[in-house]
Amino acid sequence: MKFLLIDDHPLIREALQNVLEELACDVTILEASNCHGAQILIEQHADLEVILLDLNLPDGDGFNLLAQVREHSPQISIVVVSADTDRDNVLRALDLGAVGFIPKSGQRAVMLAALKLVLSGGIYLPPEILAREQSSRPQFAPKHRGTDRLRLSPTDFGITERQLEVLALMMQGKSNKEICRLLNLAEPTVKNHVAATLKALKVKNRTEAAMAVIEHGWKLRPIEK
Repeated sequence: MKFLLIDDHPLIREALQNVLEELACDVTILEASNCHGAQILIEQHADLEVILLDLNLPDGDGFNLLAQVREHSPQISIVVVSADTDRDNVLRALDLGAVGFIPKSGQRAVMLAALKLVLSGGIYLPPEILAREQSSRPQFAPKHRGTDRLRLSPTDFGITERQLEVLALMMQGKSNKEICRLLNLAEPTVKNHVAATLKALKVKNRTEAAMAVIEHGWKLRPIEK
């Protein structure tokens, strides 16, 4: 696998490199200390798979870089690694298409587990952020009352197999157009599936849907076509 580390602190890049080398024995790791250097490497390496991105860079806004990469290179998975774990920043990163948000203060084992989750097709959020978000909104309720909410399945929410595929791709940060292509569906059909899934989960957007999946511990199968 080929990774790109974007951070202006050499010691942070070194620490992340050590984690990635522990993650897999056959990895190629590129490094950039700013937005400009990162953009050059992204253009030069079409086989880049994962970016670990700091939000505070000396020559630009990490959010802007995140949005640009998602638009022009949607096949690349982006994980934010930041010291700023403000709830709004975490949610904004997810809204822009990041598949994970790892605090720099996290222990090595936490970073390793988070990256394994992301590479398996999941989304990682700091537990404290998830707890804050859960406390600020109503708890999810299944269609079938009386079910133990800790053991709810997508079926309990009335989510169909096709909607589950759409949800899995949403969890991977795919846009509606990408989902159309991967599942060979018309865009209005995908929009209907997305709307129905959000309604079933009683959430307002994709970010809250991702949090619902994490809360219920669903292991969605990554869609690769």
